Amino acid sequence: MTPHLAITMGDPAGIGPEIIVRAVQRLSPRLAAGELKLLVTGDVPALRKAEALFGAAAIPEVREGDTWPAAAILQAGDPGGPIVTGEVGAPGGRMAYLAIEKAVALAMAGRIQGLVTAPLNKEALNLAGYHYAGHTELLAELTGVRGSVMMLAHGTMNVSHVTTHVALEDVPKRITPERIRRVIDLTNDAMMRLGEARPKIAVAALNPHAGEGGLFGRQDIDISMPTIAAAVADGLDVVGPVPGDTVFVKLRAGQYDAVVAMYHDQGHIPVKLLGFKVNPETGTWEGLSGVNITLGLPIIRTSVDHGTAFDIAGKGVASETSLIEAIEYAERLAAA
Repeated sequence: MTPHLAITMGDPAGIGPEIIVRAVQRLSPRLAAGELKLLVTGDVPALRKAEALFGAAAIPEVREGDTWPAAAILQAGDPGGPIVTGEVGAPGGRMAYLAIEKAVALAMAGRIQGLVTAPLNKEALNLAGYHYAGHTELLAELTGVRGSVMMLAHGTMNVSHVTTHVALEDVPKRITPERIRRVIDLTNDAMMRLGEARPKIAVAALNPHAGEGGLFGRQDIDISMPTIAAAVADGLDVVGPVPGDTVFVKLRAGQYDAVVAMYHDQGHIPVKLLGFKVNPETGTWEGLSGVNITLGLPIIRTSVDHGTAFDIAGKGVASETSLIEAIEYAERLAAA
């Protein structure tokens, strides 16, 4: 069956509309061949602006009751005010929320097989009255799920997270045996769906040197080690806790298929360091490779691994690479 995926526009004041237009242009041969179907949910005027920027053909607008062509856009709702490209504002935050809400409803009803999300802005989202720390938390509430997991993927770098959008001082109290085991299990399942018959997973240590025998904290010894041992006893291929300053080098070297990171920056920094392409002459980033996958939801959700980039919005220079990769990951997961 041809996978039908929704692309949520994210904040239309950011680069979401531009990378969507460029991705549809690049994928046009596959769309024409019937290998893939895409439904954009978001703001039609913002998409038309981006199409004009690139001289691209208009993606047809449809309604929910229509028969959808290979590529189409569905207006997600009323932004409630003007959307200004490159500026943080409540209308952009409202539209970002409505685009996700609409796509989730379609996925839960079985009309699409997965979501691919363009970036939203947390400040704009909150200005619009939607008080979420990010996409992951928003999707968990819309789907009625507790305990979803963020996984970043870039080449061989597959990194899931025990905690994400919390203050660093709150991380230790959130690292429980139940949470670690859930992340291990969901990571193992995701890697199998992505083609690894028996994934080898490393659990990163929270403390330097995995606690150095208790000198630098006991979380790794008292919480992580018994949880890892239980997972191994259940037949999973899990090792750790592996010190954070070496575990990602070993992952990159292919010694593991995935790493379970303890907190946001521990997992994000190595993936983004390798994923960002930087121009050495200007010191600016020109592109980003990498995908954000939400595990534990009743629907498939992948996302670009970058933000709204308001500073370059409307300039036609944003790269669609991460969005293309997110679409490809969603296809693989939908086919599993």
